[in-house]
Amino acid sequence: MPQTPPFPVTFGSTSFNNNVYQTKEETCSGLYYHDNNLVSGSLEALIQHLVPNVDYYPDRTYIFTFLLNSRLFLHPYELMSKVCHLCVEHQRLSDPQADKIRLRKIAPKILQLLTEWTETFPYDFRDERMMRSLKELTHRLTCGDELYRKAVQQMMQALIRKLTTLSQYEEVLAKLNATATDRMAVLKTKPLSIQRDILSICNDPFALAQQLTHIELERLSYIGPEEFVQAFVQKDPLDNDKNCFSDRKKASNLQTYVEWFNRLSYLVATEICMPVKKKQRARVIEFFIDVARECFNIGNFNSMMAIISGMNMSPVSRLKKTWGKVKTAKFDILEHQMDPSSNFYNYRTALRGATQRAITAHSSREKIVIPFFSLFIKDIYFLNEGCANLLPNGLVNFEKFWELAKQVSEFMSWKQVECPFERDRKVLQYLLTTPVFSEDALYLASYESEGPENNMEKDSWKSLRSTLLSRV
Repeated sequence: MPQTPPFPVTFGSTSFNNNVYQTKEETCSGLYYHDNNLVSGSLEALIQHLVPNVDYYPDRTYIFTFLLNSRLFLHPYELMSKVCHLCVEHQRLSDPQADKIRLRKIAPKILQLLTEWTETFPYDFRDERMMRSLKELTHRLTCGDELYRKAVQQMMQALIRKLTTLSQYEEVLAKLNATATDRMAVLKTKPLSIQRDILSICNDPFALAQQLTHIELERLSYIGPEEFVQAFVQKDPLDNDKNCFSDRKKASNLQTYVEWFNRLSYLVATEICMPVKKKQRARVIEFFIDVARECFNIGNFNSMMAIISGMNMSPVSRLKKTWGKVKTAKFDILEHQMDPSSNFYNYRTALRGATQRAITAHSSREKIVIPFFSLFIKDIYFLNEGCANLLPNGLVNFEKFWELAKQVSEFMSWKQVECPFERDRKVLQYLLTTPVFSEDALYLASYESEGPENNMEKDSWKSLRSTLLSRV
């Protein structure tokens, strides 16, 4: 039975597709190649190419690429239904008198395909229709043959464990959000002077960077590769009035991760604007500059950018007297690394360096690569928007699929790294649940710290005071 290699070796670095199909006719009806690379094909031919037979098993990069991108054309449960039909009809699994020797040649390959699907895209199977088809097909494979019953049980148990873990993670997130909401309600009834601040919880920049990396890696680990593609699916291709995947969560873990970035940015801005004394505000700014630098050294570019984003918010950047007390040389270096000019050239260079370090790493600490996620999403978005799914001749543009799969495959290798740092529950709880100001509250705190400089700011201050204070 073919084995599943780790993700870093799934795609070569020199070409979007290193697949050479030696075991199937290259003139297979409906599939078209260029220099041994599959470049296009009809949807039906591509589905047939996914299904193994006695003499053939699809290349793993093809399996990942097609399972990832096929959802641009049809629901996963529809694909599973077609795969089941091909397995049952073409391999004569419906025949109770089927040749046992033939069955023993094909059954391990079908089981391997199903195992790859359940391991790599487990969230597809939150759909009852998917699970029903999976059970029906595996029942046919194991019916009357104990040889494969254990393998099917192991596959199903692993799948259920993953889905259970996801449900537990969603419950934890819901509790964290509820706690944060409750604490915000308490904040509104207490004076700011008695609120706890980040420096009272953790005054070591390296320690805080480590805990931020814990949160990043945990949230990354729950993002399914399919979420990057499902986020782009606007309509069901078979029904112009029906939203595709409207009956399931399309990209909830991806959305949760983006919300974390926003929370961290607002947390940083809140911590800076909250202190009454200028000296304390300057100290907080310098602390977060050091935290951002430690994140950069770890390879945690997402937290680093969130921190910089928080410090660049208008309520923070307008505090000129506070910034006058800050040694900004280190901040200037960080901003240079994240300079958006030339399509974030400096950051992309740093990311390549971290990726190379991860490939040759001897420890988990060196394997950490957490990309600036908003830019990563944007890259995939523009790749999707810039290339058509279908060619002018009506065939599926598989070259685009290879490129999308290559980018998502790299992400898969990043998200599988286990955090090597020890967890600090108190710090993690603070980062995830402490109240953060809204944009209006940040402006009000900023004006209270350093008064309005012009008539527009004065008007804004008066308006904010009357609006926000009336809610308390």
